[in-house]
Amino acid sequence: MRRLAVLTSGGDAPGMNAAIRAVVEEGLHHEVDIIGVQHGFKGLVEGDYLPLGINHVSQSIRRGGTLLYSARFPEFRELDMQKKAVDQMTQAGIEGLIVIGGDGSFQGALALTKLGFPAVGIPATIDNDIPGTEYTIGFDSAMSAATTAIDNISDTAASHNRTFVIEVMGRNAGDIAIWAGVATGADAILIPEEEFFMGDIVRRVRSSRSHGKDHGIIVLAEGVMGVEEFVKEYAKEAPEQDVRGVNLSHIQRGGSPTGRDRVFATLMGAKAVDLILHGQSGIYLGISSEELAVFDIVETLEKNEHKVRDDLFELNQALTDRY
Repeated sequence: MRRLAVLTSGGDAPGMNAAIRAVVEEGLHHEVDIIGVQHGFKGLVEGDYLPLGINHVSQSIRRGGTLLYSARFPEFRELDMQKKAVDQMTQAGIEGLIVIGGDGSFQGALALTKLGFPAVGIPATIDNDIPGTEYTIGFDSAMSAATTAIDNISDTAASHNRTFVIEVMGRNAGDIAIWAGVATGADAILIPEEEFFMGDIVRRVRSSRSHGKDHGIIVLAEGVMGVEEFVKEYAKEAPEQDVRGVNLSHIQRGGSPTGRDRVFATLMGAKAVDLILHGQSGIYLGISSEELAVFDIVETLEKNEHKVRDDLFELNQALTDRY
């Protein structure tokens, strides 16, 4: 192969640019041209291509977002669109594609593989919800951003003896909530993977107060319910508390990636080029026991069994179960 393409798709995640940089650098090492596809699968179909060089990525490793832009493009589920994308790449002399994104992006990569076009995936989503890999690019940065925000809110909560309910992102996964909640000593963590009872949440906060804590922090994953609805229900059960709600929203998605995300993104980007040049396709890179690992996209998408760190959730439960 002498020309590969790379695209980012779905929600942006800190570290995507670091992965793009690694793809470009590794491509140059193998004397392979790297073509950037702008605006995800939409750009793939429309031929929105940009040859990438060092000048495009020299400062990218520290930047959040994606320099190639991203876009939702549900039309790519259609076979005609997939075939058009293959035709566009073939005409441009592109012989393989590296897809950086989440599970929806991997669906697109798999579709191209089924049409005989080589594609390799790199998991990049702050939700950390790709089955198989322990970490996805962007998760550590988003969790760190949430942790910092919760720390800041805790200062205000303590100053006014308030209880704050803080909604974090994660879609249908509770990873950000668990990690940020444990990191900030939250009184309760609510995630989609576990049932909760409002009376138990109120009890935990009241117990913390009775033991001398001057405020309450509840971390709520967005897949459970909205923060406004939760605050209303909680206030009914705990009328004596001054309860406020905060939705951290997209501040978790932007910003400079952490060192961990930069390193993992660089490892995955470089390895993705090596694998596709050696004829590998229909796979994605991931992390297992702090090491690079290779996973089958078909098996991953069929499993759809993302698992959160139950041990961390149970640790928080145990630490806040005071009587």
